[in-house]
Amino acid sequence: MSLCPAYAASAAAFAERFEEIKKTATPRELYTLLFDLPKGGDLHNHGGLSTIAETWLELAAKDQRNRFYTLTKFGNCARDNDVLPRFYTIQRSTWEKLPECFKGQYDALNDLTSVQKAAWISALRIDQPGEGRNEFFELIVKRFGELSKDPYLAADVMVENMRQFGREHVRYIESQLVPTGYIDRAGNPVPPDEVARIYAERMKMPDAKATGVNIRFQDVIIRFLPGAEKAVEDAYAFVAAHRDWWVGINMAGREDNEKGYPLRFLDTYRKMRRTYSGIGLSIHGGEVDLPGRQVHDTLLLGATRIGHGLNLITDPDTMLLMRDRRALVEINLVSNRLLEYFPDLTKHPFPEYLRTGIPVCLNTDDRGSWDSNMTDEYYTGVTTFNLTWDEIVQLGRNSLEWAFVDDATKQKMLRAYEQEVAAFEDRYATSDWKNKLASVRPVGSGYAGRTWNFTFPAQ
Repeated sequence: MSLCPAYAASAAAFAERFEEIKKTATPRELYTLLFDLPKGGDLHNHGGLSTIAETWLELAAKDQRNRFYTLTKFGNCARDNDVLPRFYTIQRSTWEKLPECFKGQYDALNDLTSVQKAAWISALRIDQPGEGRNEFFELIVKRFGELSKDPYLAADVMVENMRQFGREHVRYIESQLVPTGYIDRAGNPVPPDEVARIYAERMKMPDAKATGVNIRFQDVIIRFLPGAEKAVEDAYAFVAAHRDWWVGINMAGREDNEKGYPLRFLDTYRKMRRTYSGIGLSIHGGEVDLPGRQVHDTLLLGATRIGHGLNLITDPDTMLLMRDRRALVEINLVSNRLLEYFPDLTKHPFPEYLRTGIPVCLNTDDRGSWDSNMTDEYYTGVTTFNLTWDEIVQLGRNSLEWAFVDDATKQKMLRAYEQEVAAFEDRYATSDWKNKLASVRPVGSGYAGRTWNFTFPAQ
């Protein structure tokens, strides 16, 4: 999107002001400024895992349609075992079918004590020393159990998530949302078409629109499962039938599980392209510790967006290929630190991609599990890599230019983004920029508190 000469001159002037701000602002002032920053979109957003635990607890506990129970203790029941982790959560219909001894191991979410609530919340996030990717993949994901399988609750949670993103000036979310596996209050499967209808109706309600956030969804395939090829075919058919809200397909799951290698799916994706067009494809690629060609092979599948792309840095030929701006890397700094792919973020390849011409944008990934927000991503980028104003604006612009929405919606969001950026520049362009911060009310995150000792009101 080309900029008018007057705006280009204004942006250049503000770039100098921004360098001054970085040098003179306190850490808290800089975080506050970045909270107020227009941020474009969040393209790498994992549905329920992107919602903070307090939101899940609050909305599930007061849900009038359903009731949820969580595993709080282990007893001496017959056939008792430790297969399920503590705080594994189920809905009422499942709880009612349990033997009495097993029922006694669960407490209703709305009956938890304050101590139990704090422990439940902590169990859904990486917030303790020693926790990392095994805690996340093997325990946190499992603990959700049936909590995220009630489509009405999940849709309500999504709207609250949108509200929180809107407060920090994120205007678009492309959330990864599998339409299968949902159950009704009786425990019966909810058909994917009905799930789509429930979400669509919820997103049209006034409180959803009032968030100021556009949202679309991607269907997701877990790459290492035995029936993953069939799941790809089902996902294409579903997205093609629900293009109003579902705009793309993603493939996730631990890449260090050798059963999920990209080229396993090459024939399947080629088959799908013989039938369907206009369906975006963003695939997790290169989220591994070892050097490799995972990103190269993921591009071969047809992906135009790469999730994480961490070991792309080890594949110079593919790096050169991606400088032609035909594919974007979705960068997730907080996630990569907490899952210990880059515990020392100064070694992260993000600035190399950014400054050699590979399109990138910042994203929150599973922010609920990190207890973080989008401001944390931008603050990390600015303080770790000395991002310039032009780079910050380009990151936000990229997050909208590479969205899978229709062109008319995309252009409307880009125009709104440019207007918000110009208003931001006007607001902080003068020497009294610190005074302007007085009216900004940042909403803090647990991650910001633990990492930088920032204390702001909770979300």
